[in-house]
Amino acid sequence: QTTSRRLADRKSAKFQKNITKRGSVPETTVKKGNDYPVGPIVLGFFIFVVIGSCILMLHLFFVHKSTIF
Repeated sequence: QTTSRRLADRKSAKFQKNITKRGSVPETTVKKGNDYPVGPIVLGFFIFVVIGSCILMLHLFFVHKSTIF
């Protein structure tokens, strides 16, 4: 059997097994994680760069009294 056919058979068997368990079947069979898509170090670095660039632009704007753009 091909891989896709085996996967289809496995999902079908799981579905058929769950039919007899009316009401006691979990809402989803896929585990939901609370993981963030990026790690805390990457997120911290991104926030550091964004806030740092804003502070730098404000500093340059008020020190030189001219527009940066």
